Amino acid sequence: MKIVIFGLSITSAWGNGHATTFRSLVSSLHARGHQVVFFEKDLEWYASNRDLPDPPFCEMRVFQDWDTILPRARRELKDCDVAMVGSYFPDGIRAIDEVLESPAPVKAFYDIDTPVTVAQLRDSGATDYLQSCQIPGFDLYLSFTGGPMLCELEKDFGAQRAVPLYCSVDAEEYRAWPVHKRYQSDMSYMGTYAPDRQPKIEELFCAPARQLPRHRFLLAGPQYPRELRWPANVRRIRHLNPRWHARFYSSSRLTLNVTRRAMVQAGYSPSVRLFEAAACAATMVSDNWPGLDSFFVPGREILVPAGPDDVVSYLAETDEAELRRIGRRAQERVLAEHTAERRAEQFEQYVSTVRTRPLSSLQQPAIAV
Repeated sequence: MKIVIFGLSITSAWGNGHATTFRSLVSSLHARGHQVVFFEKDLEWYASNRDLPDPPFCEMRVFQDWDTILPRARRELKDCDVAMVGSYFPDGIRAIDEVLESPAPVKAFYDIDTPVTVAQLRDSGATDYLQSCQIPGFDLYLSFTGGPMLCELEKDFGAQRAVPLYCSVDAEEYRAWPVHKRYQSDMSYMGTYAPDRQPKIEELFCAPARQLPRHRFLLAGPQYPRELRWPANVRRIRHLNPRWHARFYSSSRLTLNVTRRAMVQAGYSPSVRLFEAAACAATMVSDNWPGLDSFFVPGREILVPAGPDDVVSYLAETDEAELRRIGRRAQERVLAEHTAERRAEQFEQYVSTVRTRPLSSLQQPAIAV
């Protein structure tokens, strides 16, 4: 297939999870023989922090102005098999209008921010990148969030078919590595600063660090306010290039996952960091949210503390061999269900069920979704 995508970013993973998601999906689609054309607006924030400026698995169309790139976009849409717009695409509403008016056989929206999108649709009927009146025009509404929110998208907003396309992990990139001295820690956390996440970081990361002053804690992520005060045994990395993520996770006895408030309220919204850490056989500690147990079994594949004392117990009292067993079980689960190749197969399956004309190059996978 020829697949045209309008997305926030695939060239820069700086301060956003969209690039990681698109890289995994697009690279796997490319490996399976599909051609992908990716449109990305040249926003200054990403332009000055591009860690993958020329992805080898897609044709890049980086543009400054929508009106200038529009003729090129129309040419690409004219002969594509699938056209897809992602959430937070800067010219999303205009791009969606072009997609819906195009001859593309399959038209899709990929919502990497479903709880945020739905909350805004409920309040005002629109976001900066999607209007509720546009939703019924899509053949597929692909969502980072599963569960009840998919029913709401269909029932209240007219989505023809709302289905989960969760984040995924590149199993070749994310795997267990020997402990790296630079990233060695008793407990780690990786994530961009978000005000609604910070109280849980204080509770499940900083509080245990204060109780265990001889243990090593490592936090990687940008945009944390300078006025924040960290325990003395917390070392910080402002930004960690994705090529070091696997070594980061592999070098931690425990690694923490903290979920944004909107994702917790919606449930069924796994973070890509969960899958990446699991693929490295890292032992994960996570806040709890509806649907978590449909991805990992608490106590067996992931640790779900009730508070900081539980985290202290994991670090100071839990048998080291058992911690490693939990990490290996999580790794087995994610490699079976949440790899980028698996997501590409699901994408193909979804497309094959809604296509409006034959796609000669599409091989229908015999898989259950």
